[in-house]
Amino acid sequence: MYRKMLSIAVAGAMSLSVASANTVDVDALASKVEADVISWRHHFHEFPELSNREFKTAEYVASYLKSLGLQVQTGVAKTGVVAILDSGKPGPVVALRADMDGLPVKEESALSYRSNQLGEYNGKEVPVMHACGHDTHMAMLMGAAKILTDIKGELKGKVKFIFQPAEEGAPAGEKGGAEVMVKEGVLKNPDVDAIFGLHISANTDVGTVRYNSGGTMAAVDPFKIVVHGKQAHGAYPWKSVDPIVTSAQMIMSIQTIVSRELKLIDDAAVVSIGSIHGGNRSNIIPSEVEMVGTIRTLNKAAREHIYEALPRKVKAIAESMGAEAELTLPLDYYYPITYNDPELTQQMLPTMQRTAGVENTLLSKPVTGAEDFSFFQEQVPGLYVWVGGKPLDVSEEDSPAHHTPEFYVDDSGMKLGVKLLTNFTLDYMAKH
Repeated sequence: MYRKMLSIAVAGAMSLSVASANTVDVDALASKVEADVISWRHHFHEFPELSNREFKTAEYVASYLKSLGLQVQTGVAKTGVVAILDSGKPGPVVALRADMDGLPVKEESALSYRSNQLGEYNGKEVPVMHACGHDTHMAMLMGAAKILTDIKGELKGKVKFIFQPAEEGAPAGEKGGAEVMVKEGVLKNPDVDAIFGLHISANTDVGTVRYNSGGTMAAVDPFKIVVHGKQAHGAYPWKSVDPIVTSAQMIMSIQTIVSRELKLIDDAAVVSIGSIHGGNRSNIIPSEVEMVGTIRTLNKAAREHIYEALPRKVKAIAESMGAEAELTLPLDYYYPITYNDPELTQQMLPTMQRTAGVENTLLSKPVTGAEDFSFFQEQVPGLYVWVGGKPLDVSEEDSPAHHTPEFYVDDSGMKLGVKLLTNFTLDYMAKH
């Protein structure tokens, strides 16, 4: 234990010296490109596109990256864009990632660049909005690409800029996002040594960065349970095998997996039923009930335990009621744990503190939200942080939540994101 603590301390000291050795005035360069970053963000916000449909967005991004003289590949994982900056000198390959898709949400704002776009979602025409900040992510990464290209002579190695589609999930019947990018070899040729990503936060003050080491965002495992019973008249329940009562008992019992079987002082976990459907009249006990839910875990052990416990409880309760049950787990997709490599996090902590200020670099608790950036982190060490987008004169309570029609982040928060992406690259290259 002592050796482990000592090695972490030494690594931290080494990374601090490296971070301090960077002589590039990144703040001045970020100030120079800030107006362009804001303009790009406004364009993306006004013209959002849904997952796996980011055709015009990808064209806009690719056109700019080509104008920088970068090697650009399009059509990755359907609409993704990947560009490579080669310094011409030996060194590591650093990947920087931004997501591109919007959401089927109708914007309710008075912004001059508000979205009035429409798209198709599950066969229906829907309004589209960048209600999670992916517009800012793309703009910040384009800003970092501009700076790093301009200071190419300071680099050692290569930078891979990854603009990823479908972070919010591919349309029904399709695959997409980081998982597909990984399968198509986005982390290969050249092989990536480390990857960095960030997310704007509507509930975090502009000028601050939040980070966590280890499990940072939860793994996601959707599931479906279908309970088969025997239909009967509601007045004669003894003639039925009631799938509704059976389902109710399952729902209550499932909650005890977290509350009574997991050691919650280590990490949080969630098992939630999000929908339940069965029957169509008040006086008919149906033959079948379908439930759909989600599992969120922050460590491998908790995930494995729930994978064992859920079928155990579903099967036992169904048998006790004379019913049958089918469990599908995972249902149609899954996200691994967004896991910030502890060693990489320790190495980059001085970078965050130098870039945002020690007082503005905040250790954050894990969250049970999810990110498919986790697929990249399964393959190479990765660090994912949150950058503040909340105006200082707005309280956290009054700040609109992500994925809502009122969602808003301030343009001034993006400069820090540009600086972080740039400094992560410079400092990692210097260290490795």
